[in-house]
Amino acid sequence: MMCGVISGVLYWRHTKRTAFPLLDPMLLVRHQQFRSAIIGGSIFRVGVGATPFLLPLMLQLAFGMTPFESGMITFIGALGAILSKFVAERAFAAFGFPRVLVFTSIGACLSLSFNGFFTPETPHIILYGVLLAMGLMRSTFFTGVNALGFSDVEEHEASQASAITAVSQQLSIAFGVAVAGGALEVSAGMMGGKLSLEAFHAAWFAVAGISLLSALLFWRLPADAASDVSGHKILKPPPKPPDTVL
Repeated sequence: MMCGVISGVLYWRHTKRTAFPLLDPMLLVRHQQFRSAIIGGSIFRVGVGATPFLLPLMLQLAFGMTPFESGMITFIGALGAILSKFVAERAFAAFGFPRVLVFTSIGACLSLSFNGFFTPETPHIILYGVLLAMGLMRSTFFTGVNALGFSDVEEHEASQASAITAVSQQLSIAFGVAVAGGALEVSAGMMGGKLSLEAFHAAWFAVAGISLLSALLFWRLPADAASDVSGHKILKPPPKPPDTVL
């Protein structure tokens, strides 16, 4: 971690002396929509990175399922991602980027927290429904946040924006796995060192709470943010008629 901090400081100094750095952190300062997409998307990906780690472990260790059985259940989330391709474009055109991103980020995080209530006695149909909804909202969110991030970036800044986006995605997903593992270890330690179902539940609540903070970044955006990309039209009140002079 110390090496990472030192490298970051050295690179920041390098950007001050270079006209065209590979990763220009000032893009986050100059463009509000790009900043919201990067920071909000990174916070949201904490839960995304935690899910492939926590869910199979919980199903196999706490529920007693085989790897094949847990794989068939986690596969449902991919079906939700496919379904999002049929609704995402219409949703953003009808409601705009900020509203849909706030709704999907909250909905996906609530679905994450629902995993903290699952037990071996939970009917599989409920598991399927929650994972399907989580996959649908998660994929819709990523469709929107990727488009939003490049909506206010100039053409000559696109390559740097792409590099920053790629780096932030990998870092945030890896951070999500680290947070999930840390939360699981801490909760297990508080419960006598046993990796119990309650330890998994606590880890789900932790990553869901962190990911939920992403909604604040999109709540602050104007309602017409990137409307030229989404096609969303905001109805404006008709102008007042001029006052008549008697």
